[in-house]
Amino acid sequence: MITVLGSHRGRVVARLVLGHGQDPTVELATRGWQGTVEAVEGVLGDLVLRYAVQPADPVDRPLGPEGPGLSDAERLGVDPRQRVAAYAVVIADGRLLLTQLADHTGAPGRWNLPGGGLDLGESPTDGVVREVAEETGQVVDEVRLVDVMTQHWVGRSARGPEDYHAVRLLHTARCTWPTRPVVHDVGGSTSDAQWVRLDELPSVAVVASVRAALRAVGLA
Repeated sequence: MITVLGSHRGRVVARLVLGHGQDPTVELATRGWQGTVEAVEGVLGDLVLRYAVQPADPVDRPLGPEGPGLSDAERLGVDPRQRVAAYAVVIADGRLLLTQLADHTGAPGRWNLPGGGLDLGESPTDGVVREVAEETGQVVDEVRLVDVMTQHWVGRSARGPEDYHAVRLLHTARCTWPTRPVVHDVGGSTSDAQWVRLDELPSVAVVASVRAALRAVGLA
């Protein structure tokens, strides 16, 4: 379960359980609050997202998820799937740490931020440290939450019909002693890892969420 709390002037003014396909900022906005995420607490299975909010005019909820949708028959055989993952923007010596997606993923050959799905009972901070080590061999600390990004997609993929809700907890993290990246999780979603100069990023084939993450940390 993911609980979203919105606080204004030290008082909780909005409380909701994030349902399948929902975005926390959108759900707060429909209730007349806007703001930014301040903290994530707990572990997978019982996470709390805390937002600092201000009053705003309520907005309408956007129409439907992304994707081509599914037929009525396909929907009967699909279980909605929510995946909570933690990623990190890691910069050292003017270079950004990136991971290349393996051939069996949905975006083979493209580059992503290090990170991945949380294990049950794992905190986002621990998940970032573990995923960065598994995918790149780098040791990070000073993990800080920056943003929560979601995507709800319904359609057919390489895995077949799916109703997929991605909840991505975006962090920054420090790598004091950057080394040559090594992929330790062989056979997983990562085929390669590299430190990429920031001025070379425009020519790198990254997934869309990387651009959004860089905007969230003020780098794009």
